[in-house]
Amino acid sequence: MSKLEIVPVQSPADLRAFIDLPWKIYREHPNWVPPLKKVVRRMLDPLEHPYWKFSERILLLARRNSETVGRIAGIVDNNYNRYQKTGMGIWGFFECENDLDAAQGLFSSVEDWVSGKGMTYLCGPFNPSTNYEIGMLTEGFEHRATFMMPYNPPYYVELAEKCGLRKEKDLFSYIVDRNWQSPEWMERIAERLKKDGRFTIRTHSRKTSNVEEVVALIRKIYDECWSDNWGFVPTTDGEVSELAWNLEKFADEDLIFFVYFNEEPIGAALMVPDINPILKRLNGKLGLIGMLKYLIYKKEVNGVRGLLLGIKKKFQEMGVPFLLLYHALGVAYGKDQYKYLELGWNLEDNHAINQLEEEGGAKLFKKYRIFRKTCQDRW
Repeated sequence: MSKLEIVPVQSPADLRAFIDLPWKIYREHPNWVPPLKKVVRRMLDPLEHPYWKFSERILLLARRNSETVGRIAGIVDNNYNRYQKTGMGIWGFFECENDLDAAQGLFSSVEDWVSGKGMTYLCGPFNPSTNYEIGMLTEGFEHRATFMMPYNPPYYVELAEKCGLRKEKDLFSYIVDRNWQSPEWMERIAERLKKDGRFTIRTHSRKTSNVEEVVALIRKIYDECWSDNWGFVPTTDGEVSELAWNLEKFADEDLIFFVYFNEEPIGAALMVPDINPILKRLNGKLGLIGMLKYLIYKKEVNGVRGLLLGIKKKFQEMGVPFLLLYHALGVAYGKDQYKYLELGWNLEDNHAINQLEEEGGAKLFKKYRIFRKTCQDRW
């Protein structure tokens, strides 16, 4: 076999090779959806994206005879390690041909790098943290990727395991199709809470509040709901602004709503149209032609991705999660354009939310895996 090199991204040409590699890997995988290259470039730019204000990264390429066959990012998220009181090194943005030597070279190099930063274990894939796109698809390859949910060839799992990575956590994704019928018991609970004058559901329209204010309120609820969960790290003000800026372009304000107890916001739903059919058409490029494609093909957007549904802990035993899910499904299917709602990701051991969604009529749709490897002692 020809000589393998693992090299850091150092030049604009290297960065282009890093960003462009997936188009080579996925040419025979129709369910992969290309990201916008400008979005990926911004995400990886330590001078542009707010995530890098508190994180470090190295980008690596695997090359054979000057041909790029793999890539990976090594990341140290200082906010995560400070919050979780741990020493986790992250691997992410992994793409590789079915080439074990290349995969081993990439993972070994990342392990060396994070160990040099004082990290004791390696975990991923996080692109770049749990507040973004994470996980390696292990089941559900026959389905097209949905917005902000990963897709990868099936052989990635074997490559990871042969490189010494082991399961840390599985993530579930559920789907509810257009034929959904609410269980009578759920409807009764939801209607009872609706009649209770203390509970109200409110949508914040663009006329009354800007997207950044809405996302900031969601963040406040999210931090309280998920603070004890595996992998949680609070988002920063800069990340909230970045998310709001991205969502504002295509958000459907009816799909973003809050549950109030008296005047206190106690729950939130952040759902967005699944724009992946359009991203598939754009093939990584926007520009003038991309904008025309958007206008022509936006009718192909016929699904919803549930990014976040959460209720503050002290209200979870009062049936409010049932009200939230019931209303979310009702809003989504109150619009003729939407044919499915994907809910995820969920932790495999978050039995309460998984049971809620299953009893509410959702079906387990896809599974993803987070892998872990203890770093070798270098001293």
